[in-house]
Amino acid sequence: MIVTRGARVTGSVLSVVLAVIVAGWLIRDVDAIGFGQLWRYWAGLHGTRLQTFPTTSGTDLVLFVVYVAVAVAALRAASAASALVVAGVVTLTVRLPGLWTIGSRRMEAVYSDDLRSRALVCAFVAVAAAAAMTITAAAGRRPPADAYERTPAGPGPGAGVLSFLALSAAGAVLIAWEIRQVVRDPEFFPDWYVGGDRIAQYLTGPPPGWATVMLALLCVFAGITAAARARHARPFGLVAAAVLLPGGVFGVVRTVHYDMLENFGDLPTEFQLNVLSSFFQVLAALAALIALAVPGPVRAPGPDPWSGSGPGWGPAPAPPPYLGQRPGYGYPQGGGGFGPPPPPSQPPPGW
Repeated sequence: MIVTRGARVTGSVLSVVLAVIVAGWLIRDVDAIGFGQLWRYWAGLHGTRLQTFPTTSGTDLVLFVVYVAVAVAALRAASAASALVVAGVVTLTVRLPGLWTIGSRRMEAVYSDDLRSRALVCAFVAVAAAAAMTITAAAGRRPPADAYERTPAGPGPGAGVLSFLALSAAGAVLIAWEIRQVVRDPEFFPDWYVGGDRIAQYLTGPPPGWATVMLALLCVFAGITAAARARHARPFGLVAAAVLLPGGVFGVVRTVHYDMLENFGDLPTEFQLNVLSSFFQVLAALAALIALAVPGPVRAPGPDPWSGSGPGWGPAPAPPPYLGQRPGYGYPQGGGGFGPPPPPSQPPPGW
């Protein structure tokens, strides 16, 4: 999808705004807690007691990288509409629940009024910027300037199939765990998905069930479009794999920290499946990232006049005459050499 330069600049500015918002909250957490302790908390290693609770999660760090990449891509490529759309969609899914969860009583007990006020303002700005980014990408579309302007390329056949298998399977695993969550702890429903006083969550993040379901849907959608080799499959698949990666990495960190691999045989079946799911999530995300990092082969955007390719094109025309020579001179003769044309069948007088 080709977008105008004005739409690309607008989308890049909006992406920078979102990156600045995320960077501000990340800097606040690092300053208040320290990166080492923050990383341990993100990974679920809650043995360390914190004086103040973090407001961000590992997903915010990934979103910062995504926003910076989208801002650069929007300025450099005329075909960045899909990148703007996926950044806007992901931002909406992550920030929208904050509009009603930041003011809950559980948030009041954990975070100060100043932090909650700033978080609510940032949530409104992020939602508005994400919506504006999506609208800009849709409204700024334009047809290619000519038949030779390159359009976005989807993944190659092998990369599309690999991405489909990896992302779709990862999405199915996430959905299976959510079904298990509802069956095992029905008393937390629906707070697990829409937020509430019985569920702990980050100040700037969505409820855990909401985040998992939205990520699973994004993975399945990206996998299906990758199998179809759609032009928007690469940005959707790359973002889905990038957001999928932290959960698997943190799961592997917990596994190593608590020596679950050494005692794998003694673990309950559900814990064993959890460990295997974490490793699979990392492998699936890395496989999709590697497969979608390089665009697929691009066919020539216009017909080749020398090969006769393209609908309605006849045989290839003869090459033009050499400069400085009259028509008929300097062309190959029957013997394969170059020279003057043969004499006519009826020589003129004086030949």
